Amino acid sequence: MKILMVNKFLYPNGGSETYMFKLGKYFSDNGHEVEYFGMEHPERCVGNSAEAYTQNMDFHTASAVNKIKMSFKTVYSKEAYRKMLLVLDSFSPEIVHLNNFNYQLTPTIIQAVRDWEKKTNERIKIIYTAHDYQLICPNHSMFNNSEICEACSGGKFINCLKGKCIHSSLLKSLFGAMEAYLWASKNIYEQLDKVICCSEFIKSKLDQYPIFRNKTIAIHNFIESVENEDYDKEDYVLYFGRLSEEKGIDTILECKNVKFKVAGTGALEDKIKNADNIEYLGFKTGDELKKLISRARVTVYPSIWYENCPFSVMESIMYGTPVIGARIGGIPELIDDGETGILFEPKNTKDFERAIATILNDDELAQRMSIACKKKKFDTLEQYAQRLLAIYNE
Repeated sequence: MKILMVNKFLYPNGGSETYMFKLGKYFSDNGHEVEYFGMEHPERCVGNSAEAYTQNMDFHTASAVNKIKMSFKTVYSKEAYRKMLLVLDSFSPEIVHLNNFNYQLTPTIIQAVRDWEKKTNERIKIIYTAHDYQLICPNHSMFNNSEICEACSGGKFINCLKGKCIHSSLLKSLFGAMEAYLWASKNIYEQLDKVICCSEFIKSKLDQYPIFRNKTIAIHNFIESVENEDYDKEDYVLYFGRLSEEKGIDTILECKNVKFKVAGTGALEDKIKNADNIEYLGFKTGDELKKLISRARVTVYPSIWYENCPFSVMESIMYGTPVIGARIGGIPELIDDGETGILFEPKNTKDFERAIATILNDDELAQRMSIACKKKKFDTLEQYAQRLLAIYNE
């Protein structure tokens, strides 16, 4: 099978790239032909036979004039349309698997696929993996001004502009609203064949829109198998991940009766460093992070936005460490409340402290939960890829 993976970034930059690279490698290793389309970049590590990529869009280093030009390209990109056609001519894929593409590539690439079909009388299936809420929310997160935001629901994208939802910028929010209105008017997302949702929660949000209702499939993200070593548990509570507002860092800071270890980087790093109830460990990866997670009595995930399928929760459970998680978004789908962790109400510090104390003060419960975590099964890369192949082959 010939599969074209599409993502705006073609270098390691975040979760969607990791997802795409691992799937692409698995398919290649198992006899499928895989190519990639996205932006050019000095760190690009995958490509296509046509050597066709869109120009890198870096708003941080661009001049004021170029920023304006690029802003219009985030709404409609003739370059992306043209380069996509070059890749299709060269590769002739059977599957185009879209990941994150809005703004840098734009939905013109979907238009290019369908126009190419008409020209060649070939049939391409377009699959899209919803890593976030970009199809229904211009800022992709349904989160603004420290709160869950559904003001754009039902296509009321003018609220993106009113709320300055994109980086608190009136201009960026204007272009975000323009992009959303343009492609909604063209019914572009009706051209998607299937939408892979990483949680039942995001599926439920997309299913509120008739154009997605019969196309969505919920499949939790994959996680590679781990070897559980018998680390002795220690009496500490661990948070690891991005240090940003939507992750509920303020809930941790307000929880003065608990001492936390925190590993990660982000916008709230200084707050974490100066907090009396936190031992800040910096950014950790590999074996060092594995040991931190495995030895923790419990990890916490106090998010305050609509999380999709957070890898950190699955990773903790795989290493035998129960999770105190906020009852929001896709988090409750990953934690068996009372067995592999405890759910609490987002932003509720007392409920958060109660859940932590329940595990810290009960050794027998903590041990039972740890055993239950090690028995919990999530899809491996191979299992997930086989699910995708079945969808490709429908």
